[in-house]
Amino acid sequence: MSEKNVEAKVDELIAYVLDDYRLGRDIDRLKIFDKPDKGMVIEIVNKLFQIIFPGYFRERAFKIYNAENSLSVLIEDVFYHLNKQVMLALGFCRKRSGMDEKQKEQEAFRICTEFFMRLPKVREYVETDVQAAYAGDPAATGTEEIILAYPGLMASTINRIAHELYLLEVPLIPRLMTEYAHSETGIDLHPGATIGKYFFIDHGTGIVVGETAEIGEHVKLYQGVTIGALSTRDVQKLRGRKRHPTIEDNVTIYSGASVLGGNTVIGENSVIGGNAFITSSIPKNTVVSIKNQELEYRNGTRGERRTEEVRQDEAWYYVI
Repeated sequence: MSEKNVEAKVDELIAYVLDDYRLGRDIDRLKIFDKPDKGMVIEIVNKLFQIIFPGYFRERAFKIYNAENSLSVLIEDVFYHLNKQVMLALGFCRKRSGMDEKQKEQEAFRICTEFFMRLPKVREYVETDVQAAYAGDPAATGTEEIILAYPGLMASTINRIAHELYLLEVPLIPRLMTEYAHSETGIDLHPGATIGKYFFIDHGTGIVVGETAEIGEHVKLYQGVTIGALSTRDVQKLRGRKRHPTIEDNVTIYSGASVLGGNTVIGENSVIGGNAFITSSIPKNTVVSIKNQELEYRNGTRGERRTEEVRQDEAWYYVI
């Protein structure tokens, strides 16, 4: 094929693909600079970690001897970029749809100011999460290891950052933050979830906590736990309603357990055993476990079988 024919074919293919953008679908939007930048939001999250844990994460771009001077530059930098991203996000807020650019600018500045005023509270809660992890995990060699290496702390810290922006009714950005945590850790904490102090995620992979979940203090979750909605049918009718459980203080939920439903309350001081499936409330001071599951063992060469009953399959509980 001649060079001229190749160029013509490439031009034809380009025109063919470009025509697909003219169908008016959500995925056909071509404007890039009218919405928050995902990469910038992730960068803001990482810089907020440097503010929350100043002795553990550092900004390599700043060459300043005085630590407080370095933090001052960092805080101003984050405020500037977050303010810009929030202003862009406000264009996707139905409640603020009538705002002009000047009003959006003022609202974004107000939101960012309020958010930074809440950072000491975020750091207070994060400190309790660190202490809970150290108290709850005998494998932890120290708080330094927890801060630098534990995915559960990373996910819960990002959730605490995002939750404050969620409460300030910032669109898009809180979810971008928690989905960044999800992609990095395998832990999916919706920014709308309310989580009390001393929250500890052990191992963490596969944990899901829904938007309207309420979690008390001193709660411990193991890998694979779902705190979710009971049904996703009639989605439009469910918007704005409490769909996810309430977990009261001093509750431990072991791996693979599912606790579902907006009316479900797990009472304080309770323990939910592994693989339990809970769709109704559990009284306080209760241990829930599983019984009567049968395992089958088969010899691959002789076809022999034997069975063994294990304490699983049917949920049961007792009060302690």
